[in-house]
Amino acid sequence: MPNENTPLLYQYPEHLRHTLETLPARSGVYIFYGQDQTFPLYIGKSVNIRSRVLAHFRAVDEAKLLRMTCNIEYVETVGEIGALLLESKMIKDRRPLFNKRLRVTRKLCSLRVDDQTTGIVFSNELDFSTSEDLFGLFKTKFAAIEKLRDIADEQKLCYGALGLEKLSAKRACFRFSLGRCAGLCCGKETRVEHQTRLKMALEAMKVRSWPYPGRIAIEEKSGQQTEYHVLNNWFYLGTVSTLEAAKGVQTATPHFDRDSYKILCQHVFRHQGLNITLLD
Repeated sequence: MPNENTPLLYQYPEHLRHTLETLPARSGVYIFYGQDQTFPLYIGKSVNIRSRVLAHFRAVDEAKLLRMTCNIEYVETVGEIGALLLESKMIKDRRPLFNKRLRVTRKLCSLRVDDQTTGIVFSNELDFSTSEDLFGLFKTKFAAIEKLRDIADEQKLCYGALGLEKLSAKRACFRFSLGRCAGLCCGKETRVEHQTRLKMALEAMKVRSWPYPGRIAIEEKSGQQTEYHVLNNWFYLGTVSTLEAAKGVQTATPHFDRDSYKILCQHVFRHQGLNITLLD
């Protein structure tokens, strides 16, 4: 008899076929529910909800999810931006069983690098949305250290200067004797040169400061429909149907949100022609 960890054999979910008739071929977020309609099993997003759900129905590796699902609901959005932001918010708020990504991370790490020092800072102690000289967003201190170590090996940076190991006074580090350190520890290069190489290696990971004085509303249109997505300090505050209503969205920003930051950087601010209104 199979135990509870045995993967279920895939069967087409005939018990869900009727739901396809109700799903729109439009942008939005969809929610898989089990017998408990208050606790979602899975939340996803797509520019075509019906097509994406149908892809789930054909996914052999999602047999367990499909077997447990009793109902599928959806929330339409005007476009992809709204779907991305709403999916991220709903997953954090409702914590569906099968979602592994976009779960809330209360404390993030980043590397803070200037001309003299390198350190690891935390989002619960420092406002990442306005701080300068931050590189990378990591879920754990260990991940930040491993990234710093990898770059140190590539760029022949000094482990001691980076805080990765202790240095003996007035002595070169062991890695210098192996040709793996360019010699900051023994005066072969200046600290500014050392830190400049580090920052150049990290440039692609530089964390952008929030580029506005306060809240903004991003307009998204599709045909005759319009939505305004309100954000502040990289945090998604909500979506409304008019600009006047957007001015009234005043929810406080509780913490720097890594996922909203990535959505805006990857899917919003790279596009030209977006209508962005300053609300403050």
